[in-house]
Amino acid sequence: MNDYTLRQIADALNVSQQAVQKRSKKEGWPFTEAKGRGGMRRIFSASTLPESVQTAIALKEIRDGKTIAPEQPIAKPKSFTYCSDSLWDHYASKTSAQKNKAETRQLLLLQAAQLVDAGKSTWLDAFKAVANANGNVSWQTLRDTYHGKPGKPGIKQYDRKDWLAALVPQHKGRTASAELCTDAWLYIKADYLRNEKPTLNACYERLQFAAAENGWTVPSCKTVERRIKSLPLATRTFLREGEHALMRLFPPMERSVRDLHAMEWINGDGYQHNVFIKWPNGEIRRPKTWFWQDIYSRKIIGWRTDISENSDMIRLSFGDVVEEYGIPDHITIDNTRAAANKWMTGGVANRYRFKVKEDDPMGIWPQLGIQVHWTSVIGGHGHGQAKPIERAFGVGGLEEYIDKHPALAGCYTGANPMAKPENYGSAAIELDKFIGIIEQGVSMYNAKTKRRTELCAQIHSFNDVFESSYANALVRKGSAEQRRLWLLAAEAIKVSKQGTIRLEAGAIRGTNKAFNRYGADFLLELRDQKIVVRFDPDQLHENVHCYTIDGRYIGQADCLEAHGFGDTQSGRSHTRERTRFIKASKIAAKAEEAMGALEAAQLLPELDQPEPPESKVVRPVFGEQKRVVGSDINYQPTDEQDLVGSSEDLVLQLWNAQKAQEIE
Repeated sequence: MNDYTLRQIADALNVSQQAVQKRSKKEGWPFTEAKGRGGMRRIFSASTLPESVQTAIALKEIRDGKTIAPEQPIAKPKSFTYCSDSLWDHYASKTSAQKNKAETRQLLLLQAAQLVDAGKSTWLDAFKAVANANGNVSWQTLRDTYHGKPGKPGIKQYDRKDWLAALVPQHKGRTASAELCTDAWLYIKADYLRNEKPTLNACYERLQFAAAENGWTVPSCKTVERRIKSLPLATRTFLREGEHALMRLFPPMERSVRDLHAMEWINGDGYQHNVFIKWPNGEIRRPKTWFWQDIYSRKIIGWRTDISENSDMIRLSFGDVVEEYGIPDHITIDNTRAAANKWMTGGVANRYRFKVKEDDPMGIWPQLGIQVHWTSVIGGHGHGQAKPIERAFGVGGLEEYIDKHPALAGCYTGANPMAKPENYGSAAIELDKFIGIIEQGVSMYNAKTKRRTELCAQIHSFNDVFESSYANALVRKGSAEQRRLWLLAAEAIKVSKQGTIRLEAGAIRGTNKAFNRYGADFLLELRDQKIVVRFDPDQLHENVHCYTIDGRYIGQADCLEAHGFGDTQSGRSHTRERTRFIKASKIAAKAEEAMGALEAAQLLPELDQPEPPESKVVRPVFGEQKRVVGSDINYQPTDEQDLVGSSEDLVLQLWNAQKAQEIE
């Protein structure tokens, strides 16, 4: 473009049109007129304008990207060489602020270079035009940056593709540090890097005392702090905070639940409420609730509240989940005493809780075919990230919906002893009312929309995700037989020699309170063996259900009540039952005797007596003759054949000899 209007020239010079018109009249710029909007307007040819104005117009076009001058190769001095890769590695090590400063300087120098390449200006005029157009840098600075100064090469000695890397500040910061002797360095590390986590200022004061005593060279506290911070963060964290804090530095694994479905995998944990509750026995204490959560949708699907975490609340809350939604395939829990109790997890591999015995009963979860997963313990602390339900106990979780409910005003204790509210301990709510608040809070928690989980996607609620998946999921349902597993308490008992069991539930050790005793005919076959007895703790005088250790159902055993020592009527009843038992057992035994012992003996075949084998060895007789025991007869074999025969023949010969002597 070679012709420009007053407005275009004014924009390039960054002045008003009136100022350009006055200057054109004063300097006599030639122009032509052309018809335009609003009348005639003046047109100026670029070749007739002053050189400074042409430079400003060219710079404006370059900045607007309308013209790009061809890049002219610049001859670098033969003595100057550099490594482009090293230059860009140096650029990569700089901060964002330093890189932005280099980009700004590069843009200004490129504008000046394009003016020169286009033949619009000399380098000096280009620097002045660029500096005047931008106003944030002097033309002398651009000149020195391009041409260089004594001892410092200019940017013109680099290829233009490397200008940005060469323009970053070369200042490397502090390279020298004050002297810190080895003994002093070892002392400050030993004092500062320990689990008590002392402050650096206190450690530095002790270092100064030790240095004065031992003649060490000690720099300033800031220098020591920089030396400490030069150690790897992982090293400092482990030595001051321990293994669990070190573990938290490692990036956590992100797991997706898109390949699961509702009720395929659940997890549970106990939550200590920060609320004072008045229990039926009059005691005022904070309750604890065990919550079950569906991992796929993050919905709370079951809960039970008690004064402390125990196996009964876990068993019953799990039963609520199974009865309402079905049996899951996987469960994730931690290794606490209540969660890992043998009645729930007995027989599960890697159950590192309690002493594992061979005759331990099989737990409810293995019997239902549920795979149990344990959360790991790292550095003596549980790995809470393995259980998604931990998030429900955090900020904005169940505490906001339950513990801080308006009906619990005055009952709230605060999250910790340092966060007690002003009305701490001023009220306590009844247990039944608190249970209603939990039910309401859980419903609100599940129904909240725009959740930020993987499947909710800041749109849906936990209920929405659960219901959409549960409608098409294949979930196992519990049977009436399985229902006994979670509704009844269990106890492992050894059957007595009389086929009875003694239930310890409800008995107080060390007192004269009797244990409940139960009996059944089938228990005789299990004498001196351990079985599992499931019972209702509130109905100990009813029947109990008996199972083998591996979970097979045996039958029901009746409660055997104790009677008074002088109760003759009960004695007669007991005698009748005993007589009936003996008679029935005799009849059953006789029925098994389809053949007598003599009949069985007659069926045995008669066996022929085998002939004695002939001896092949003859024992000679030397010395005195043998005397028959109890006789005065001396027996001497007459010939060699007398010695050949059985022992019976020898005895017979001796007897005949004795008889012959008596006759004589």
